[in-house]
Amino acid sequence: MCGPFSSFQGIIRLVEMISSALALAVVLFRGRMVVPWGVCCEFVWVLCIVVPLVLLLVESRGWHILLAAFLPNWADLTLGLTAVCCICVVSATLAFAAVFVCLTCIANVLCFVFSLLATASFLVDVVKQKTAFGSGYMSSLRGTLRILEAFVGCMILTAAVDHFVRGEWFYKPFGMTLCAVIFGVCLLVTAAIIVLNLLKLLQCLLVFRLNLVELVFNMVAVMLYLLAVILWTVFGYRRYRHNPYTCTKCSYSDMNAVTAGSVLNLILYSVDLLLSIRSL
Repeated sequence: MCGPFSSFQGIIRLVEMISSALALAVVLFRGRMVVPWGVCCEFVWVLCIVVPLVLLLVESRGWHILLAAFLPNWADLTLGLTAVCCICVVSATLAFAAVFVCLTCIANVLCFVFSLLATASFLVDVVKQKTAFGSGYMSSLRGTLRILEAFVGCMILTAAVDHFVRGEWFYKPFGMTLCAVIFGVCLLVTAAIIVLNLLKLLQCLLVFRLNLVELVFNMVAVMLYLLAVILWTVFGYRRYRHNPYTCTKCSYSDMNAVTAGSVLNLILYSVDLLLSIRSL
């Protein structure tokens, strides 16, 4: 190995890129994905190729030094991006195995193996970086909560879209549509807060302190998610014993995924709200 791949960090990132690329290549060779869960998995594998590649390129060229004014803590950002990839590829591996893998699907089994290899390499990378660098926003409890909130929000939206796509087209009540809007808005604001905490210069654009903005948003997010849990449960399960899907084995699978994810995010935002109150 030479150049950026001469260190352990470079080698592990190379393994991340190759295994993710192989998982993506197998799926693309098998055929085009149209199911939302499949599209989500493809996006995750692309992300797991692009992020290590960009990090390697920036660090090998020394460009992260030039970004010091915008990114005061490059190691914190690197750890955060690697953690995001790790969480995403873990979820993609599990989702792909649950939805697509079967004993006779050789291509899908091969894709699952490559995705599992990518998962292991990202886990090793996160542990190594966390051991070497244990301070910063992305490695703190608040940063970890934000990453988990965004990740769960992505999974909720994927399951909701899958329900709308694969379910009966005429049964999309306003309450369920409103829930999807709530999930999307909270996800976007959460991502914006993560960016604001990383790019300190952007905080000067805020009228109020970021801590106060986070407090208000957490209060609103808790109320919105509580409303979403109620609406999704009432409208989604109102037609008991009715299967909105064409297949029997996937009956209510997306409904249950959205419900469980909403409850989990409600808990995460509630914990984040308590931490926001304590930080004032």
